[in-house]
Parts: sequence; structure tokens; C-alpha cells
Amino acid sequence: MAKGRAGGDAERYIVGVDLGGTNIVLGAMTVDGTQQFAMHAVPTHAELGADAVVGRIVEGVERVIAQTRAETGARRDQFLGVGIGSPGPLDRERGIVIVTPNLGWRDFPLRDRVQEGVKLRATLDNDANCATLGEWWIGAAKGARHVIGLTIGTGIGGGLILDGKLYHGASDVAGEPGHATIDSTGRRCKCGNYGCLEAYASGPAIAERAREALAGGEPSILPAMVGSDLSRITAATIYAAAQEGDALAVQVVRDTARFLGTGIANLLNIFNPEVVVLAGGVTQAGEALFEPLRAEVRRRAFKPAVDACRIVPGELEGNAGVVGAVATFIQWHDIT
Repeated sequence: MAKGRAGGDAERYIVGVDLGGTNIVLGAMTVDGTQQFAMHAVPTHAELGADAVVGRIVEGVERVIAQTRAETGARRDQFLGVGIGSPGPLDRERGIVIVTPNLGWRDFPLRDRVQEGVKLRATLDNDANCATLGEWWIGAAKGARHVIGLTIGTGIGGGLILDGKLYHGASDVAGEPGHATIDSTGRRCKCGNYGCLEAYASGPAIAERAREALAGGEPSILPAMVGSDLSRITAATIYAAAQEGDALAVQVVRDTARFLGTGIANLLNIFNPEVVVLAGGVTQAGEALFEPLRAEVRRRAFKPAVDACRIVPGELEGNAGVVGAVATFIQWHDIT
């Protein structure tokens, strides 16, 4: 994506906000998606409370606007509004975060609080929906009509784009592949269910499976990589060890590919997408993960569905949520 001066009075801009439990990522984009400005991240500090987080969002939006104006010569009235991506579940119509454990919120009117703070229109959507929409708009799924996105980090979120539009379902909770059951008697998930995909293939779950193997006496370079403090093992540590040829780490990555492949095969058989985009730290594993994952999907899904679909890593790295938040604002207000 091009970055730089966008042409002053001729352009219109939207600010995107990707709210996470650890960081808030913000930036501005032109309405046509060709240029981005002032992308940056600030700590969320959720422990300070919702009011403090809203204050940080408002301050961040104003900083983005000021930096974009300085770079482009734009007027403030050329900024149409703010798109916000947040963990959910949400009530999009009312702009409310119903509950989000990572932030400790319940029934919080995030959209209106931001709207009041910056004196601009705002929209609210699920953060994983936004990441998927971002990859569809200008990233790895650009040009496709039917897309499934999976964001793999602390949990596993996702989004569904059907016929070029985000699909939210009857109550705004469509697109939660992390809580699809892949083993009815399997691991307990934080959501309370057993055998969820997230309980096997999220970042913390990947690390926990490695620690369990180490506790069983499996040899590995992983303890040496973390100074024998096994609590410091992360999915990224395991990917690095796998690249060094560590047998335990290689097996954990292969098992992760098998779990993800099972979940994705189910999605292919239900939705028949053109593209499945995987984003988040999992992409660091590269083809060591994607090759066996695609093989598992081929083994489990209907061949016509497999033949029609590409399974690819995301292209937008840490900015997908911001890009998608801008895109959700555009779709909500039907801006052309």
C-alpha cells in the first residue's frame, strides 16, 4: 500500500482503531484504501478501567488526525469518522461491547463514548471481523467474494465475508471458528466448552502442549531457549525451535496444523470460500505449518471445495485490524 501525501482537499479520510487487550493500534486511511497515515500502537492499560481506555483512544485518534493533517494539508472536516474494532461479543446497532474478558468490560457503550470524545461519527465491529475485512479489501483476499479469516493469537477469532459483505448472523456472533468443537471430549476451553479449536491451536494452547510434552520427558532445546523457565515458552519460541529442527517443536507445529486443518475443513464444507486467510503470530511458522495444514484440509474436506479455495497467510501484518475498521465504517455508511 502506498504511504505518503494524499492530495489535500481532494481526499477524504477515516481513522481506524484496533482495540486489543494489550495494545491499541490506530491509523488513518484514504477512503479508496490506497494510502495510510500515522499508523502506530499504544498500550491499552486495561487495568486502569474503561474510562482510561476511552481516553487513550480519543487521544490516539486526535494524534492520528493531527499527524495526517500535517503530512497532507487536509482540513479536519475531511475526516469522515472513526471505525473501531473491539473484542466482543458486541451489539453493533447500539455500539455496545456486551462483554470482553480481556478488558473486563460488560455492556459498555464504546462507540458513543469515542464519538463524543472526538466529535466524529463512529462505528463498532468485532476485531476479528475487521482483520478479515482488511485482508479482503486490500490484502491477501483482495478480489474474492467469499472469504473466511482466522486470527490466531491469545485466542482464535474469525470473520466471514459472503458475497462481498461481512456476515454477522442473527445476533452479531457469526464467525467464531475458535469455538467450533473439534473433539467433543477434549480439552476444556476458556469459554466453558470442551474440545474447541482455540483450546488446541491458540498461542497459549500451543505453548501449553509443548510444556506437557516436556513434562513427559521429551528431549528438546526449548528449556535452554527460555533459561529453563518453561512459563516463558510461547508459540513463537516453538516456531523458532522447529526451524532449528527440534523434534518436539516440529511435532507440536504438525499437531497444530492438524487441528487447524480439521477446523478449516469444516468451514470449507459449510461455506465453500474462495480464500481462507490466517493471520497472527501463527504465520511465523511459515510452510512448516501451512503445508501439513493444507494436506489435512485436503484429507477432510470435499474435493470441489478444496479445489476452489486458497489457504494463505495474511499480508497486512499488524495493521489488518485498523484497515478493516476503516472498511467497516465505509460499508456501514455506504461511502463511495
